[in-house]
Amino acid sequence: MATTAPPVIDVHTPLSSFAIVFSNTDDTFQILLDKISKKGHTEFKGRRVKAGWVKYSWNKAIWNLDDDSDYTIFVWRQKSLAPGEPIPALHVRNPEEPLPPPHEYRNPAYYVFKNSPQPRRTRSLSRTRTQKSIRSGKSNKTLPSPESPDLKKDFERFHSENGVRTIMGTIGPVGKVRMLLRNGYRHVYISRKFALKHGFIPADATPGHYGYGGLVNIGNWPVTVGQTKTTHTVYLSEESHFDVVLGRSFMEKRQVKTDPVDPTDVRCMDTGEKIDCELVILKDGKGQIVTVT
Repeated sequence: MATTAPPVIDVHTPLSSFAIVFSNTDDTFQILLDKISKKGHTEFKGRRVKAGWVKYSWNKAIWNLDDDSDYTIFVWRQKSLAPGEPIPALHVRNPEEPLPPPHEYRNPAYYVFKNSPQPRRTRSLSRTRTQKSIRSGKSNKTLPSPESPDLKKDFERFHSENGVRTIMGTIGPVGKVRMLLRNGYRHVYISRKFALKHGFIPADATPGHYGYGGLVNIGNWPVTVGQTKTTHTVYLSEESHFDVVLGRSFMEKRQVKTDPVDPTDVRCMDTGEKIDCELVILKDGKGQIVTVT
C-alpha cells in the first residue's frame, strides 16, 4: 500500500541545505523555529533561531519571516499555491555572524549566493596574470580577471545588506518626504519630530503622551508614492533616523516587489509603476554602520 509523503520544506543557510517536515495546518511559528533550530544546531552553534534570522522567497522577492503576522502571510501564500508547486524555501542566517568570504565554500542555494560562481582555478589564473605582467613590464597593470564582474556583484550584494531602501513620497499635506521602505515593520509610522513639525500631533504634546507609553494610532492618512495615493493607518514612532517608515501594510496594499540582487529595483505591482529608490547606509558619528532593525 502506497504511503503519502510527508510535507517538507527546504531550508538553506550560507553553508548548507536541509529539509524539515512541515505542516501549515498543525505547526505554529514557534514550532517552525524550533524545528529549524534543532536541525541546524551545529551550524547555529546551539543558538535558537529567532526574529531576523529567517527569510523566504516568494514571487521573485525575498520576504522576512519575523513574527506571527509574517507567518500567517507565509501560510496563506502556501495555501494559494497550485497543486504540485513547491513550497517556498526558507533562508536562515544569524545576522550577527559574517557571511563566508569568497574563497571559502558558499551554499549556492542560499539567496545571497544564487548565480554567484564558486572560486575556480585561482592558482592557474594567478600564474597567468604574473606571466603577462612580466612580459609587459608593468607589474601592477594586469588584465582583469574574467570573474571580476561577478565577484564585484557578489561583493556589492553582500554589503547592501547593511543598507536600507528609501523612496520619496507624500504623506498627508507634506510632500517630498524621504521614506524608509521596510517590510520588517508592520504598519506605517511617522517620527515624533516630523509629527510635531507638520501638525500631525499637538504642538504642546508632553512626555507621557502620543507614543511614549507605546505606539499610538494617530488616524488614517493618505500616502502618495509615484502617481498613486493610498490611505493607511499611521502610528507615531520614536524612530529618529527617518521621518516616515512604510511597513508591510503599505507594501501589501501596493503589492511592492523588490529584487534580491538589485536592492534599488522597486516596483508597485498594483499599477506596474517602477519607483525611484535610493539605498542608504546609516553611520554614526564614529563612522560605524547603524543597523535599522
